[in-house]
Amino acid sequence: MTESTRRDFIKTAGVATVGTAALSASTYAAVQGANERIQVGVIGPGGMGSNHIRTLGPQKDVRIIHVCDVDRTRLATAAKNAAQDGREPATTTDMRRLLENRDVVAVFIATPDHWHAPASILALDAGKHTYVEKPCSHNVREGRLMVEAARRARKICQVGTQSRSTEMNMTAIAMIHEGAIGDVLSVRVWNSQMRTNIGRQKPTDPPKELDYENWIGPAPMVPYQTNRVHGRWRWWYAFGAGDMGNDGVHDLDVARWGLGVDTHPSTITALGGKYFFDDDQEFPDTQSVIFEWPRVGKNNQKKQMIFEQRIWTPYKMEGYENGCAFYGTRGMFIVGHSEGWRLYGPRNKELKTVSGGANLLAHHRNFFDCIRTNRTPAADIEIGHLSSSLCHLGNIATRVRRVLNFDPKTEEILNDKEAGPMVRRTYRDHWGRPRGV
Repeated sequence: MTESTRRDFIKTAGVATVGTAALSASTYAAVQGANERIQVGVIGPGGMGSNHIRTLGPQKDVRIIHVCDVDRTRLATAAKNAAQDGREPATTTDMRRLLENRDVVAVFIATPDHWHAPASILALDAGKHTYVEKPCSHNVREGRLMVEAARRARKICQVGTQSRSTEMNMTAIAMIHEGAIGDVLSVRVWNSQMRTNIGRQKPTDPPKELDYENWIGPAPMVPYQTNRVHGRWRWWYAFGAGDMGNDGVHDLDVARWGLGVDTHPSTITALGGKYFFDDDQEFPDTQSVIFEWPRVGKNNQKKQMIFEQRIWTPYKMEGYENGCAFYGTRGMFIVGHSEGWRLYGPRNKELKTVSGGANLLAHHRNFFDCIRTNRTPAADIEIGHLSSSLCHLGNIATRVRRVLNFDPKTEEILNDKEAGPMVRRTYRDHWGRPRGV
């Protein structure tokens, strides 16, 4: 790949083929000058949300003016951390108050997974550009509703898969698409790391600083347990998507990008379960999933993706804790999540090695640049929906332990009374219940 080709790709990588959102007159007024600050709100400034605050703070053309969290202790800490020029942002425990703030142009959503879609749809409908963490949805149906909300609102919606804005990964994908390893027909993805046991807990009263009613939101109400909240929610069917949706989604997204598939798979099968952890978590700690696309590209080739997860393993695969290996007709390309990549030719001849890490700041900048210029972001919501759906479909197949036939157009599992309803969820009567469910 020539240097000019690489630069041109980096400028345009991740741009979707869908029509870009048009900015409203009020948004233009808010961001009319390239040097004027875009005023943002942060919803859920806990784990990843605190990373966003640290990354947003030094950006001279951005100001955090409102922060929301249902945990008052976390909220107070976030407000101090988000202070700029000696001023702390406004705070609230109810995201509706933040979304009513007309001065907020864009929101960052880093809530638990079950709030990603409801909060994003509310934000988009309120006229806010939206950056939402991965996986963008809790289930397949929510992802489609998010795409519809972004197009309806004509706003930018970026998903937090920052590999899409990381030059190291963009260069690797450009090389794969340009034929560095020939025709790529298969990719293997792995999530291999050591997670912790969340224990077994009994219900108790929630702490006074936590608004548990709105932490649950539109999800079905269950009693409070200490191992359901604050980072542990991801292991429960009602609130998360397991580690496939937590870390696995990053590499599944890169794998789908490199494989060149821009639709859902048609066939999914899986095996797995809890082989190691004896605790309350519901998602598998060991998982093998196979996805198949029957017709891809101008040659209508079949393509396959294999996902492996072992979250009790203190070692790396192919030199990387998380990653994906693209298998081509003339070589192999291994991309390690946040670590680098290696290119191999025939007979495992190593041709090139690159090291590096994921670039969260670049992903932020891409989001803000798209707000200012009306371009489609690197990880547009349509991209996020397709990649997040791999996690949801893989988890469903693992639960029912059989082959699923999926219609990519209707986004429905065919002829399976047990698995079919799992592309949606049950909601309770709550103000956060998404439109259209």
